[in-house]
Amino acid sequence: MRRQRNTKILATLGPASSTPEVIRALIEAGADAFRLNFSHGGPEDHKARVATIQDLERETGRPITIVADLQGPKIRVGRMTDGVVELEEGKRFRLDLDPAEGTRRRAPLPHREVFAALEKGHELLLDDGRIRLRVERVGEDFVDTRIVVAGPLSDRKGVNLPDSIIQLSALTEKDRRDLALALDLGCDWIALSFVQRADDIAEARRLIGGRAAVMAKIEKPAALRHIDDIVEQADAIMVARGDLGVELPLEEVPGAQKRLVRLTRRLGKPVVVATQMLESMINLPVPTRAEVSDVATAVYDGADAVMLSAETAAGDHPVRAVEVMNRVAEEVEGDPLHRTILDAVHYEPEATAADAITLAAAQVAETISARAIVTYTTSGSTALRASRERPHSPILVLTPRLDTARRLSLAWGLHCVVTEDAVDFTDMIDKACAIAKAEAFAAAGDSIVTTAGVPFGTPGATNTLRIAWVA
Repeated sequence: MRRQRNTKILATLGPASSTPEVIRALIEAGADAFRLNFSHGGPEDHKARVATIQDLERETGRPITIVADLQGPKIRVGRMTDGVVELEEGKRFRLDLDPAEGTRRRAPLPHREVFAALEKGHELLLDDGRIRLRVERVGEDFVDTRIVVAGPLSDRKGVNLPDSIIQLSALTEKDRRDLALALDLGCDWIALSFVQRADDIAEARRLIGGRAAVMAKIEKPAALRHIDDIVEQADAIMVARGDLGVELPLEEVPGAQKRLVRLTRRLGKPVVVATQMLESMINLPVPTRAEVSDVATAVYDGADAVMLSAETAAGDHPVRAVEVMNRVAEEVEGDPLHRTILDAVHYEPEATAADAITLAAAQVAETISARAIVTYTTSGSTALRASRERPHSPILVLTPRLDTARRLSLAWGLHCVVTEDAVDFTDMIDKACAIAKAEAFAAAGDSIVTTAGVPFGTPGATNTLRIAWVA
């Protein structure tokens, strides 16, 4: 099950991909991790999918990452007269707390906290940005706007507020129930929606209590304004280009994506690029050239993972979509330009023993053309620092903890194997050589570079580097 690429593929499960046969086919096609979208499906659906993934994990012997993606708060208008009304450009339009059905002049918006966040000149985007309103006057229970971009407004359409920070928790009551379920099921990552500031991450951490890692979905301009603090608090981020593309001008999204990838790479935290990567494959068996280029760009930039959403959850060709993404990633990583781009951006190591060792390991491995860098880790922190270096040699991660292996399997270049920790230096080398050979990283006579922490089994104590030759 060794992949011939470093970039990971995160596939979303749904109605089109819930049977054991399809999930197995997705793994064989190249999926390294699976996303459970808690905006859809009930507890029994998620339980069944997790059980299938874990059965296949035991069968293949390969740790598989599960990401639980929480829905987050959804701001929506209420019901409209006859289900839909036609708004007219230039006309005034009010949103208020009155539950009466909406008309061409007003609509119910049952979210008092929205009015407190709005100011004159702010924009409201309805129905994924298809309708744009500009605020002219705000009260405690209403907002008067001018229709800038008109169109049909139907029941329960979403509302985005790109200029405002709303005093809402990123976790609704539904999210708290879903979070408890995800943790009970053993999900490895919790993807947090509607993140606006670092406090949102801190709140989730308190509830998770170390049972899973936290991934912040960056989908709001407010998050970009506080991005340094958010990334510092989170374990990883997802560039959620769907909502981000609604709330930001479309032309700003590619630049934001590149900055986010660079920031997280510098800090040594995984970054997932998501949404509409192979969107046309929801219905068609082949993607557009532009979609292929989009996936390739994320791989060239060094993203840890690229994600498929509806393509695998509800599309007509879920397995083929993964196959396409796998081929694109392999082709890009085989391009000499890919390595040139990765090497062009070098991030200074932190003044720690772990960073000194992982940087040296990458340099030594390149100098002697080692077949692999073998990293012993308990908590996973050393492996992530090794991944941060984006070394030329593949990274084989040995850990005694299955939960660590599962979380790390989302990170760039990490091939994880669960094994007992080394007991001494001889055991460290013997185990590293044997597993490198068994996992097809090295053959007899090949060199490997091994890093570990002494005393063995001490989390975060990486302080040793050894070169070894496979027998």
